[in-house]
Amino acid sequence: MRLYIVPTPIGNLKDITLRALEVLKSADLILAEDTRTTGKLLKHFEISTPTQSHHMHNEHKTVEAIVQKLQGGMTIALVSDAGTPAISDPGFLLTRACIAGNIAVECLPGATAFVPALVNSGLPNDKFVFEGFLPVKKGRQTRLKLLAEESRTMIFYESPHKLIKTLTNFCDYFGGDRQVSVSRELTKLYEETRRGTATSVLEHYTKKPAKGEIVIIVAGKSK
Repeated sequence: MRLYIVPTPIGNLKDITLRALEVLKSADLILAEDTRTTGKLLKHFEISTPTQSHHMHNEHKTVEAIVQKLQGGMTIALVSDAGTPAISDPGFLLTRACIAGNIAVECLPGATAFVPALVNSGLPNDKFVFEGFLPVKKGRQTRLKLLAEESRTMIFYESPHKLIKTLTNFCDYFGGDRQVSVSRELTKLYEETRRGTATSVLEHYTKKPAKGEIVIIVAGKSK
């Protein structure tokens, strides 16, 4: 019995590892955030392993049943739509339950969007803090006030339609001269990284709305 956490490509299918393919082929079951999205990946690599839905809306209800399957001797692979499961995606609850139940958990190395975005930014990466998605409403202001004092490089995920709001918040709370880097469509054909002050990057995307998945890297407060 073993749960494998399997990263999948964030855009370019060539980024999947040979080991990931091996695990997906040999597993008894694949837990997928969206079985349709994962189905396309599996079809491309001619993998016929059965899939089951496991996402943020049902994971609280399904964890116990999945643990029982693992305890029964099954080998299960967990994937998200893209990247490494449990990084702003489902996976933490199941991993914690498996550890509590003495079930072996193994996370494979692989694609994670924030790593190339951080390296591409040119901002200090010896120390950094991963913030994921900011709160949409409740707690957002409190979080931004706290992060205004953060001296480490900060990493955020954001959706295209909220990018302007978030960059505006950065200007208001961190200052318009704070250095930021916005990476979008990483590993895809139209990959782009825009670097500069929060004000200049905000002006750019105000004139040219962004598309695709986005990672924002923000310099920490100068000491």
